[in-house]
Amino acid sequence: MNNPTKEAVLQRYFGHSSFRTGQDTLIDAICAGRDVLGIMPTGAGKSICYQVPAMLLPGITIVVSPLISLMQDQVAALRSAGIPAAYLNSTMTGAEYFRTLHQAEEGRFKLLYVAPERLLNETFLQFAHSHLLSMVTVDEAHCVSQWGQDFRPSYLKIVTFIESLPYRPVVSAFTATATAEVREDISHILKQKDPFVLTTGFDRENLSFSVMKPANKLNTLKELLSARKDRSGIVYCLTRKTVEEVCSALRIAGFAATRYHAGLDDEERSENQDDFIYDRQTIMVATNAFGMGIDKSNVSFVIHYNMPKNPEGYYQEAGRAGRDGEPAECILLYSGQDVRTNQFLIERTGEDSELTGAQLDFVLAQERARLKMMTFYCTTDDCLRGFLLRYFGEKAPHFCGNCSNCNTHFEAVDMTVDAQKIVSCVYRLRQRNLRFGKTMIVDILCGSKKERLLQMHLDSLSTYGIMSEYPAHKVRVMLEHLIAHGYLEQTDDAYSIVEMNPQSVRLLKERLPVTIRLPGEAPKPERLRGDNPLEEKDMGLFQALRELRARYAAKEHAPAYVVFTDASLRDMVRQRPVTKEQFLQISGVGERKAEKYSKAFCQTIREYMETEHSES
Repeated sequence: MNNPTKEAVLQRYFGHSSFRTGQDTLIDAICAGRDVLGIMPTGAGKSICYQVPAMLLPGITIVVSPLISLMQDQVAALRSAGIPAAYLNSTMTGAEYFRTLHQAEEGRFKLLYVAPERLLNETFLQFAHSHLLSMVTVDEAHCVSQWGQDFRPSYLKIVTFIESLPYRPVVSAFTATATAEVREDISHILKQKDPFVLTTGFDRENLSFSVMKPANKLNTLKELLSARKDRSGIVYCLTRKTVEEVCSALRIAGFAATRYHAGLDDEERSENQDDFIYDRQTIMVATNAFGMGIDKSNVSFVIHYNMPKNPEGYYQEAGRAGRDGEPAECILLYSGQDVRTNQFLIERTGEDSELTGAQLDFVLAQERARLKMMTFYCTTDDCLRGFLLRYFGEKAPHFCGNCSNCNTHFEAVDMTVDAQKIVSCVYRLRQRNLRFGKTMIVDILCGSKKERLLQMHLDSLSTYGIMSEYPAHKVRVMLEHLIAHGYLEQTDDAYSIVEMNPQSVRLLKERLPVTIRLPGEAPKPERLRGDNPLEEKDMGLFQALRELRARYAAKEHAPAYVVFTDASLRDMVRQRPVTKEQFLQISGVGERKAEKYSKAFCQTIREYMETEHSES
């Protein structure tokens, strides 16, 4: 292609006739030589924003990527589309590394993915200093910010690398989740020059959000998975131990589940990840070590078995559902124990951190504040989508119609007397110079016989047992409501102590009325909305195309979605192309894929239509 346009590159290599919101303006800015910062939700097409310019600009684009799986997945997809790309990471032998670098020196790649740790490697620096680098792209750019939820000190090497170059390339940065503070920090740390900053919006309309508070998480999880048989999904757990327990229980129950966490050896992690990506196992049970850069398009649900420690991490992990644009679910199973586990993990992270002094104190304070916001998300009775969008600085509706709170019938209940009992308990403890977290306060109010409580003579408090008519989980819901609405405070330190504030005093002295919205009877787990986006008569063709895709994927040792996404297959079913020219009109089909696959797929469609006609 001589002097191609961005539209021509998009159509030829990626098989799309038009750009999504924000993509074209970011591409134009890059091609005009401006630094850019793109904030786009997972599944919105961030990679297109630097991959298209990489094909238009002279020289090579360096993509800094934090995870090996992210590099490998993107490079496989690019090569499948006919784009010359490669990666350099620690999985390669010395011979493979130097061969790839030599091929890059020969100008055989347009994109080269590199881990941040390798940027200052002497051999790589020699290559970078002697070749035309048109752009340095920082993927998952929030990793550079201490304000971010996933700060990586290795990302600070990026600036040193750029400043070492004999000339300055365009610096582009992209991330899915970033608050205003993180966005500002990214540009500042990367020393971007007058960057073009674009936030396309965080809303993913195809995702539904739910928070459940089950008495038995494992039984509820099994019910949810039974209602989603044959669908691909991820179950996130907080700890390695929980991953092991949940995965084992699911396997015993007959579910096709596998596991992923940092405690497994590299070989097993790789095998299990492949089993999930290649659809040999439909359910991945994992810690947050799994998922970044896994571009598996047919994940139709993400279930968090435990509450994550911050909204950024939750939204990023939940966003791995529905990347094909089809309806998908994000379900969180919440319990108070999740808060305590996260508090422990935050403090342990501080102990193991490379950071020291004030820097560490700052990061820990940010983590505790984010945990508080995540707890508020799990306990709010307001629109869940609205809560998340407001957290990221966007205007949001008070009713979205696609989250569990908006679709649950809530009843307003007067809890003024109960609120006074709870606040009185905190007040009586303060009179004894005692301060506790939520669990101890609930135990006192419910009249618990726990040994520690009795040893401290807390059963002599006037508020001991005054709410014993309620189950502990309901008292906890009321306590969390008071904290969320400012009637009590919860500290951000390691112990998360509940304390009084001026509003607490007013509640006791002025008898302020307090109302809580409580849900009616919880509905049984439902099937996924949009369960069958194709008409019943078309499902036979869809299945035939899936089987053909699977054969190609096995032959090419590639994930099925690298051959074609489910969205592309559905488009084939609807449009029913029987010629190469018609096949090129399918979403996600570029010239390389049309050349490679059109004959077989059109033949399958033609034969199905002939059979359909003969039967009618």
